[in-house]
Amino acid sequence: MSINKAVDEDLNQNDNSRLTFEGCNVLLDINDGDRLVFSRLTAASTLKIGNKKCSLQPLIGCPFGSMFQVESGKEGPCLTRMVPNGEGNNLEEKDVDGSKDNRAIVDNNTAQSLTSEDIDEMRRQGAKGDEIVEALIANSATFEKKTLFSQEKYRVKKQKKYAPRVLLRRPFARSICEAYFKKHPDKIGFMRVDALSLLLCLGNVTANADVLVVDMVSGILTGAIAERLGGTGYVCNTYRGLSPYPVDITRMFNLSDEICKRIVHASLTDLNSFQTGVSVSESEEETLPAINSAGLEEVGVSAEDGGMDITPEKAPSPITKPAKSIKAGQKAPPEAIKLWKENGFSSLIIAAPELDPWGIIKEVLPLLAFSAPFAVYHQYALPLATCMHNLQIEKMAIGLQISEPWLREYQVLPSRTHPQMQMSAFGGYILSGTKISSSEPVTSSN
Repeated sequence: MSINKAVDEDLNQNDNSRLTFEGCNVLLDINDGDRLVFSRLTAASTLKIGNKKCSLQPLIGCPFGSMFQVESGKEGPCLTRMVPNGEGNNLEEKDVDGSKDNRAIVDNNTAQSLTSEDIDEMRRQGAKGDEIVEALIANSATFEKKTLFSQEKYRVKKQKKYAPRVLLRRPFARSICEAYFKKHPDKIGFMRVDALSLLLCLGNVTANADVLVVDMVSGILTGAIAERLGGTGYVCNTYRGLSPYPVDITRMFNLSDEICKRIVHASLTDLNSFQTGVSVSESEEETLPAINSAGLEEVGVSAEDGGMDITPEKAPSPITKPAKSIKAGQKAPPEAIKLWKENGFSSLIIAAPELDPWGIIKEVLPLLAFSAPFAVYHQYALPLATCMHNLQIEKMAIGLQISEPWLREYQVLPSRTHPQMQMSAFGGYILSGTKISSSEPVTSSN
């Protein structure tokens, strides 16, 4: 194999590499989670932090997990890659004086002798953000009187203001779900990351599985299943009507072309027609609705409240990838639908908060193979309890149980490890079970 051919194959597989590339999607974590931004890396992409607009070109070719800091360059603010020191936030080696406290400190805005005019002058002279932070600490009359914990909080607060940092994160199932749950939980049906992982586990998503999905949570479930399958098996997204449910979030996963080929869609009409032996109508409109770049969350005008920027890109970037990637969510081929009719799907996962669980599961459960597991997510427990009762009456499944995932987040710092003061106390409910063969016909139940 020639060197050029090896390089070309490596470039084709860069979706799974540890390095970013031009045209890939990234998740930018600004100031340790204060703000989360999705972006597509191009030479023309920019990021607005406060009143500064920085180019994202320095991020291209860097490994995921790299840390960048906003610095003042010759052409204006820019992102400079930094290597965090080994000390970090370690206070164990320091002598923590227990007799020190903050009771005698009075916050009257007179402790800081450095004025805003002095800071502006330092910036004009080319001072870096870290130098401004050190100057603020040196000119504070109460800094040395504070405890070590208070000093560290003061340092971090000033660093976020004068030397903001950007963490380059890989967009995969966990990071995408956490980002949406933090700022826009309604778009993913208020599904927390532990509920998503439990869905994949109860749905038995493994290699070479054919998973039937009802995804009405913007595609976070479809993308997570496809990511776990890794290019094996199929993810068939079914729907009622003529138009598939939007799966915009799957475009943020940086899935390879091989994995995108495994994400297909088929209406319930087509799947049920194959169950009865009727062929699929070629004249019926079953094309995926056009989803332009507005489906991907681009970096745009910064939100005033410091939230996650979700702004559609109105103008195409002047620099595009030469190779056209395959879009996820193509129509399922008739051969695959015929095979699913003969063997059935290996598992079923439903995340449709807008639909009645019993109404949809009695339509799609016959498409499963016998002894196949299924899992249904809903924001509330009552619809799942009704669905569970009907499944028991109809004798359609066994091993039925309703699970409520529970997650506790901890702050992990030296001598300050404790549960977070504010965390999510609710993550939805999941109904799971195993399909069985029933000789009695399925009847509608109230």
